[in-house]
Amino acid sequence: MSSALLAIGRRRTTAERRRDRERDIIRSTRELFDERGTIDAQIDDIAKRVGINKALIYRHFAGKEELFALTLVDYLTELDGRLQAVDAPRKAPMNRLKALSEVFVDFCLEYPAFADCAMSLLRRTGEELFGEITEPVMIKLGNAMAAALDRISTILKAGQRTGVFDEVDTDYLANHLYTQTLGAMHMARMGLIVSRQSPATGKAATGKDAVPGHPVVHHADIATVRETAITATLATAVGKKALIHSKATARRSPSSTAGENQ
Repeated sequence: MSSALLAIGRRRTTAERRRDRERDIIRSTRELFDERGTIDAQIDDIAKRVGINKALIYRHFAGKEELFALTLVDYLTELDGRLQAVDAPRKAPMNRLKALSEVFVDFCLEYPAFADCAMSLLRRTGEELFGEITEPVMIKLGNAMAAALDRISTILKAGQRTGVFDEVDTDYLANHLYTQTLGAMHMARMGLIVSRQSPATGKAATGKDAVPGHPVVHHADIATVRETAITATLATAVGKKALIHSKATARRSPSSTAGENQ
């Protein structure tokens, strides 16, 4: 075999080893995310999990943000597989959207670090991301997000054709629903509800440490957060059509007519 062919073989082997190591690093990052959360997952810990020197991670990735973005791609790829498994084009659009919303919400509850990672990237501007993440990785991240978002957009279009969903830009609304759900899941992650106690009645006060006039922190029921997030997705998709229907129903209501005549 010629030396040129041997060199090509070695280059291919090196490339394969590089891809394998990158997959190992991303897999270890996700494991640490799921065990500790994104905040407590440090580059040193990821390197130890893989069994390499920390410096080697920076040979494969531009920085921590890029590694986290590729870990998010891994989550999104799994999520899209789950969405695909439950989506049935022959179902009514409302039922299809509900099924996908349930899967998305449950995925966030199963992997809180996914929601944290997704939210952390959403908090950054596009200019900031392009400054920290290379273009090939941004393309991977964009494609991973687009796969799931396109499924939602397709359902929204089907609902518009049947007159169930509001006539708005479906790509925008798909992105809005994605962000809206992530926000609700952050509430589930915190597990807290804050309210203002009434000094007069003290009804919001719970426990011996409650002080009149001070804000009160309650426990957020996860099942309630889940159900509300799914309902909010459906309600947002219906949008103004729900208001129009409500007004029409009110006009037809005998009690409403009687009230107007008084």
